[in-house]
Amino acid sequence: MSVIVTDTGFGPDDWTPGFEGAGVLDLPSDTDPADLSAPEGTRMIRIDFPSFADGRGFTLARLLRLRGYTGRLRAKGHVISDQYAMARRSGFDEVEISDELAARQPEADWLFRANWRQHDYQARLRG
Repeated sequence: MSVIVTDTGFGPDDWTPGFEGAGVLDLPSDTDPADLSAPEGTRMIRIDFPSFADGRGFTLARLLRLRGYTGRLRAKGHVISDQYAMARRSGFDEVEISDELAARQPEADWLFRANWRQHDYQARLRG
């Protein structure tokens, strides 16, 4: 099973259409940014994070948003609570983690970073 992390904490996966078939695109972290696009009708994109040290997914998320993707964007895999604010700033709506990771990093660790706009250095510079 997995746990979905949002700004309100832990929750179950509410994506009911399933992950096989039309409307969902799973991207590996090594997707070439030059080839990055969301086909017409894509309602959710999940970007894999095979390791917390692999930050390529943040770049892919940011590029998708800059290229106009407005659907649901999910980081899937080994994202740690310290990276939650970065995930949200780069364009992810939510993070999907394993039950084991959720046990090691409880909901309070994620909620501590849920106000991801607070301490945003870019906002302070614009401010």
